[in-house]
Amino acid sequence: MSDPLARERSHLAASRAALRAMRADVEALDLRDVAANWVNAEALHHQVSERIKALADLSHTPLFFGRLDYLHAPGAEAAEGAEGEPAAGGGSTDTFYIGRRHVHDGDGDPMVIDWRAPVSQPFYQASKKTPMDVGLRRRFGYTGGELTAYEDEKLSDPTEAEQTSKLLQSEIERPRVGPMRDIVATIQPEQDEIVRAGIGGTVCVQGAPGTGKTAVGLHRVAYLLYAHRERLARSGTLVIGPNRSFLHYIEQVLPALGELQVAQATVEDLVARPATGVEVRGADSADVARVKGDARMAEVLRRALRSHVTPPTEACVVVRGSRRWRVPAYEIEETVAELLARDIRYGAARDALPQRIAHAVLVRMEQAGEAPDDRVQDAVARNPAVKAAVKAIWPPVDPAKLVLRLLSDADFLAAHADGILTADEQKTLLWAKPPRSVKSAKWSPPDAVLIDEAADLIERTHSLGHVVLDEAQDLSPMQYRAVGRRCTTGSATILGDLAQGTTPWATSSWDEALTHLGKPGSTVEELTQGFRVPREVIAYASRLLPAIAPGLSEATSIREAAGDFAVRAVAAAELDAAVITACHEALSHEGSIGLIAAEARLPALAAALTEAGLTPLSPGEETSPEARLTLVPATLAKGLEYDYVVLDEPAAVVDGEPDERTGLRRLYVALTRAVSGLTVVHAAPLPERLA
Repeated sequence: MSDPLARERSHLAASRAALRAMRADVEALDLRDVAANWVNAEALHHQVSERIKALADLSHTPLFFGRLDYLHAPGAEAAEGAEGEPAAGGGSTDTFYIGRRHVHDGDGDPMVIDWRAPVSQPFYQASKKTPMDVGLRRRFGYTGGELTAYEDEKLSDPTEAEQTSKLLQSEIERPRVGPMRDIVATIQPEQDEIVRAGIGGTVCVQGAPGTGKTAVGLHRVAYLLYAHRERLARSGTLVIGPNRSFLHYIEQVLPALGELQVAQATVEDLVARPATGVEVRGADSADVARVKGDARMAEVLRRALRSHVTPPTEACVVVRGSRRWRVPAYEIEETVAELLARDIRYGAARDALPQRIAHAVLVRMEQAGEAPDDRVQDAVARNPAVKAAVKAIWPPVDPAKLVLRLLSDADFLAAHADGILTADEQKTLLWAKPPRSVKSAKWSPPDAVLIDEAADLIERTHSLGHVVLDEAQDLSPMQYRAVGRRCTTGSATILGDLAQGTTPWATSSWDEALTHLGKPGSTVEELTQGFRVPREVIAYASRLLPAIAPGLSEATSIREAAGDFAVRAVAAAELDAAVITACHEALSHEGSIGLIAAEARLPALAAALTEAGLTPLSPGEETSPEARLTLVPATLAKGLEYDYVVLDEPAAVVDGEPDERTGLRRLYVALTRAVSGLTVVHAAPLPERLA
């Protein structure tokens, strides 16, 4: 077979057949009588089921997207991956097909190498300047699942000039329909370095629009699960996004890379505590939310919680048989003071106190000639007199009730916020009409974060192995603390853009955010080279940077396609019709369409779309060839992307926020959602920097 394309298609067909055989082998496993008990049997069945899912052949997803021909066969140690892949690929010791997952033939020889294996890294990092012993790098082009083209770079050939990959450019600029897709075939060197950073430290990625920071974070999770699978299987991984629409948009990326065990949540999901009976049903004004989200609230809560500890006023007398053992109040008070000084969690200290009192009793028993053991100490700790003393000194505290009292009782709040919050701030926090109980209270999202903080002061929050936090710039200090609690013994990948901070409490620096997360001094990487937003569009949006984030570098774009860009001024009476016209024009192109508008404009636009015979999707609903237009509130646009964007009335977007800076940042987000084209339609004057 002399035709290179035919040979590659043959290898693709053989690789798909091998993957089907791998799946069939797992499906054929007989698990009867293998496990010792039903618990082990259920766990084994679950593992096998997950393995079968991971081996699914996605027909429209290329099984491999590249090939490396090394000048010399890599050493076995360098080429071996997390699954023990030997240094071979495609039947040769120096040729490797790079794909989304490992595939081997019936003899165990690899036909496709996982993109995360060390031997695959030169596919992303090698260049003419640093060829990394690669003679040839081949990229493949696909139409659907069919291999239709290839492109070669002879990296070690000094006579061949460096060139821009047309297939790579085409893949970057391919229209977006459906959920977010992986970027495994287009990862750039600076992205690859972040993806493969070690698990030991936290990495913060400051990424301008279109630089792929979200995709980098997701691929980093996939890489860490490959390189540290056993460790993360025990400790767990979590991806935190800003809202449900965003999570729905990204949810297919990790399964496409063969990773099915990564949980996803919003910050609101994270702090929800059904067991306490707390249900978020209310909302706070920006001023109230700002105070509740301030890091100083952590100290207010700590003081309020510790105020429940009351020094003993009388001795504790323990009766055992005919003997009475007395521990005087001053001795118990010394123990209480010691536990408070250690600043351990309230619940842990409360659990330690009866044991400390019991130990004091045992010392007296030994002095009296008895020989008590640990069982006696445990029995004394459970003695009614000891339990009564502990309850009086160190009573149990419900975190929701603690927060309820702080927000309802002006005197209680003043006592514990003295010197921390001003009188005006305290007044801002108090409920105008205090609820009667935890269940009747209309808790807001910031309240739930306060309750989560209080709960952690009582009992330590479980820590995961790795957490990815996306759109991190929007979190309040108390929300950062809530996320940080989930990775105290693990690491994190923090993703965001300071210019896209659209909450009044958005962070002004990553150093500050990382400190609140409990990860001070972590590495901060900046991505400024865009792959999504057209050059003209990002240049237009960047006019806002001096007003919204003066310290940031302006983003650039490597997209060769200039993109469609237009700003149209119309009369107020013609605004709706002009927007509909722009939508029809966008729909004449291939790909997804996003109509982004301020909340106040949504009813009028929805009515105009209906009258025009257009039925828009809502954010989070998956686009399809038949339904490509989504009506997007500007408040939900962050993190989403569309091939063509129609932006309605920028002034309304700015006016919809509590202050101008936040409004301009919201507008910056809306302007940078376009992949191929942007049309801005306005009747009101544009913000000064865009005029």
